[in-house]
Amino acid sequence: MRLNRIRKHWTTGLAAVLLACTALHASAQEARIAAVNSDRILRDSLPARVAQAKLEKEFSKRDHDLQLMAQRLKTMSEKLDKDGPTLSPIDRANRQRELNDLNNEFLTKQREFRDDLNQRRNEELASILDQANRVIKQIAEKDKYDLIVQEAVYVSPRIDITDQVLRVMNGGTLSPNAASAPSK
Repeated sequence: MRLNRIRKHWTTGLAAVLLACTALHASAQEARIAAVNSDRILRDSLPARVAQAKLEKEFSKRDHDLQLMAQRLKTMSEKLDKDGPTLSPIDRANRQRELNDLNNEFLTKQREFRDDLNQRRNEELASILDQANRVIKQIAEKDKYDLIVQEAVYVSPRIDITDQVLRVMNGGTLSPNAASAPSK
């Protein structure tokens, strides 16, 4: 008798689990899913191109100055190599010291340049990603998406909404009815 009660509870429990799985499966089939390619957003969107031009303008003078300093270092090194055998030990040591000082200054300025550029680039990228995330959220709410992923190993073109996000980020508006856009 006790065995029958256990079987009855077990069968009832199994039926409940199967019913829950069926309900989850049915609702999962109705889920609207889309994907966005963040790399394309960071490469092809108007804000990304504007940010790139802004960074180039902001850092072009320092880059040019570093190139001039590198050329000066090269010229000094070649001159020292050429004149070295005929120089007195004191003159050679002085030129070598000048070359080392300039090289150290160059390396310091180059490192500072890279650090500053990377910091500014990261700030600009964060701003672009924030803007993209706001647009993605608007699209998700408007078109009733349940899930939008930004990083995936593979994305079917059927669910890729990157073009729609780019259109909005490039100054367009959300289309009146994008419901025909990707789903499931």
